[in-house]
Amino acid sequence: MSQIRLSFDIGGTFTDFVLQDPERGRIRFWKTLSTPHAPEKAVVRGVKELLAAEGVNPADVGMVLHATTVATNAILERKGSKTAMITTEGFRDVLLLGRQKRYSTYNMHLAKPDPLIKRRDIFELSERVYLRGHEARAPEQAKIDALLTRIAEAGYEAVAVCLLHSYADPSHERLIRTRAEALGLELVLSLSSDVSPRYREYERSSTVTANAYVKPIVARYVDRLEKALKAEGLTADLYIMQSNGGLVSPELAADFPVRIVESGPAAGVLMCRAVGAEEGIKDLLTFDMGGTTAKLGAIDNGEPAILPTFEVDQVQYTKGSGLPLNISAIELLEIGAGGGSIATPHLGGIRIGPESAGSEPGPACYGNGGTKPTVTDANLVLGYLNPGTFNGGNMSLDLEAAREAIRLHLAEPLGLSIEEAALGIHLMATANMERALRIVSVERGRDPRDYTLVGFGGAGPVHAARLARALHVPQLILPRGAGVGSAVGLLAADPKVDYAMTCPVRLAEGAGATVKALRDDLRAKADADLDRLAANGARRHRLMASLRYVGQGYEISVEMPDPDLPEAEFLEAACARFGAAYAKTYGYHDPARPIEAIDWSFEAVMPIGAGLNAPDRLGEGDSRIGTRKGWFETTGPVETAIHDRYRMVPGTPVIGPCVIEEAETTILLLPGDRAEISSCGNLVITIDAEADTAAQSMEGAAA
Repeated sequence: MSQIRLSFDIGGTFTDFVLQDPERGRIRFWKTLSTPHAPEKAVVRGVKELLAAEGVNPADVGMVLHATTVATNAILERKGSKTAMITTEGFRDVLLLGRQKRYSTYNMHLAKPDPLIKRRDIFELSERVYLRGHEARAPEQAKIDALLTRIAEAGYEAVAVCLLHSYADPSHERLIRTRAEALGLELVLSLSSDVSPRYREYERSSTVTANAYVKPIVARYVDRLEKALKAEGLTADLYIMQSNGGLVSPELAADFPVRIVESGPAAGVLMCRAVGAEEGIKDLLTFDMGGTTAKLGAIDNGEPAILPTFEVDQVQYTKGSGLPLNISAIELLEIGAGGGSIATPHLGGIRIGPESAGSEPGPACYGNGGTKPTVTDANLVLGYLNPGTFNGGNMSLDLEAAREAIRLHLAEPLGLSIEEAALGIHLMATANMERALRIVSVERGRDPRDYTLVGFGGAGPVHAARLARALHVPQLILPRGAGVGSAVGLLAADPKVDYAMTCPVRLAEGAGATVKALRDDLRAKADADLDRLAANGARRHRLMASLRYVGQGYEISVEMPDPDLPEAEFLEAACARFGAAYAKTYGYHDPARPIEAIDWSFEAVMPIGAGLNAPDRLGEGDSRIGTRKGWFETTGPVETAIHDRYRMVPGTPVIGPCVIEEAETTILLLPGDRAEISSCGNLVITIDAEADTAAQSMEGAAA
């Protein structure tokens, strides 16, 4: 099989591509504007352009890797399929009630995200299963048939089935699917016992509803994409990124689309992990700013944190303010602050987002009909972006259109100059991301001073230095290919699947056989999914359990020892691991208290991810290519040095303030910061914590 890999990440504004040819030692980056109405059109356009630029025959590509926001956008914009839910009689309001706990205790006007479906879309069925899986009341086939027929005649396309305690006995849910097939109804069903066989009704209901809501949309999209790629001569197998950082087949992604809601952001974190490994750094904060959103995360000791539950569409950056999804996901916090985020006057100040201009019409400076000021427009007015070389020269930006949008919508209403309003937009966008990064770091027990920030995305490197300085992060890395970071991260990804289930087990004598049996069951499911892939390779397996002291309400996720160990040895090791994890979280543990496992998850990984190519060449000669006016706090316009990243020589530092240009993004270096290209081709920036932006001088700026 050919070693050439093609990866692409579809964002809200741009679609990013990477072509890697290990045999030639080549890696090529590419960007094109997204087409939200038909995402595959941007893919086809970009693939044609990239393969032609590199002289690669489509048939020679050995693997195609993809990250997408199709599922995410359908949920956030409430543009999913018409979805019904079937639930146990008496539980119709579970989705509407949610949890009693308030994410903001004293907020009298607390806002919660609207459920994906209305109460009128929820139908009840008379049936009942007890907690341990014993059947209390079987559903009547005639009532199932009547209910399914009623749903189909009402025009529903998808159905979420979530019956009480179906994780313990899925037979009633499976009967509903069997009857739908027997009746020949064109309904796309999602069963909670397949999607999320875990207890806690609200979270399970939310998860299966989200899966059903986007399932027809994702299935149609994947089908169109595969056909479009084949029409272009790409015969290689397609792999799709999940929220947990693993690749799966298109069929599995279409069956369980809820698993790909954080597809692109997860790939970006993998890129950061690979860059950290290159530079010998294990503790990283990750910052991805694209055209529509910004995503922030963390890597501890070389590995990203994996959460067993993820929240989408958060009202605030707070746990409990979003729709819970029982999926394994890389820990990330996403906010509506991207290059295309629209700036508006608000209470005498400036508000950024969450509305985005996207790619259609895009920022005012794109010249596609956009008239509202965005973060990209502000960065152009401030001199941070080059209007003639944007996106590698494939796009030209209209400076006057950006100035007019800011003047009309912000500067005049607020009594500011155009440049003052532009600087306000830039600083407010950075402040929003600072608050989010503070949550990811400080509020989750991480000291930013002990971490390195990795910035990427098309807009990220323009804001990364300010963000690092605000949180006293001492070092910033802007990788090669930072502007297409998530597409680069796809190259480092491995096929990975995980399955979870609820099965309460007390860690006491006799538990060993039970744990081994459930491990074998989960392993068989996971390995069967990997068997569906064309790729072959050795596999790594890992068993996780959600443990707690008996009687507690919530658990801690712990990697379990091998259940094939002698039972006494297995139990001793499992209890010791839980004790250590509990003490790390709460500061103490009680060795005398009995421990129980509630949820179990099993992960199977096939390591085939490629390393990142060394740069084709390192720069030589003088990297400075000119100056232009850049706006900073208090000093107004300053002649600012402009550098070409591709000419920068390892060991020769560049001192800020300056702008460093590359094809896919632009880097803003603040006064006193020191940037140097590493031997791996990454831009490593030492942040001057003592420097004050306001203290910069005309002479220093042009130096």
